[in-house]
Amino acid sequence: MINILFCGNDKVFDGMLTCALSILKRTDTREPFCFYVYTMDVSHLNEGYVPVTEQQMSFFEGVIKQYNDQNKAVKVDVTDIYMKEFSGCPNEGAYCSPYTLIRLFADMVDGMPDKLLYLDADIMFNRDICLLYGTDVEGYEYAAARDHYGKYLISPNYVNAGVLLFNMAEIRRTGLLSKARDQIRSKKLTFADQSAIIRSTTRKKMLAQKFNDQKFLHKHTVVRHFSKRMFWLPYPHTENIKQWQIDKVKKVFGYTCFDDIFEEYVSLKKRFDEETKSNGK
Repeated sequence: MINILFCGNDKVFDGMLTCALSILKRTDTREPFCFYVYTMDVSHLNEGYVPVTEQQMSFFEGVIKQYNDQNKAVKVDVTDIYMKEFSGCPNEGAYCSPYTLIRLFADMVDGMPDKLLYLDADIMFNRDICLLYGTDVEGYEYAAARDHYGKYLISPNYVNAGVLLFNMAEIRRTGLLSKARDQIRSKKLTFADQSAIIRSTTRKKMLAQKFNDQKFLHKHTVVRHFSKRMFWLPYPHTENIKQWQIDKVKKVFGYTCFDDIFEEYVSLKKRFDEETKSNGK
């Protein structure tokens, strides 16, 4: 079983769907996938902070089962854990949202596998996921690639936490996530969970940039991460273009290699919207 973890509210559905499609379409393995989705209801903080819905999960699982009927999707509501661990903490107003913090609960959720690939929702696979998932992490807490900007501005081995291949057995032994949670509770951190993970790390394995390309897409790129990036023309500015913003992706980046994925996504999203409207009646 290849184990994937997404985290977020109901707004991550487009990212989950496009990312999963890219994995399934670019991977040849017959090994089944299990997609875990951590979510929670913290609408007391923001009315938009509501969980991934049962309808979204049901539709998502139906899609992934079309590729292999042994694939499955597992929704994990971590509201109670969050309220106990992080409610009112200095990082509750994290740079993105409180949902960036909940991957830190991976050692607290029963039944999680020893090998787990955490992925931000704004990710697309350009090549076979097994090139990444097959990485040997024995003796390491996790494997990660360098952050495109952080490796210049902060430290040469500063990692981006949008792609983390967790060795959960080693993490449980060293207490990495427990230490990271202590950091979240005790002080305000610039990049919240990412900072907490980095500060709590005992031993990490560095991955090549192709496993988390945050700025470019090369032929050898395995993971294209659609994170916020700098553009110099027509003037210096940042943009945060996500893969489900298909028109922008094509106009700004000129990508055509994801066209088959985008075509299926558009068809599926139309079907989902129609089902949602129908059920709403």
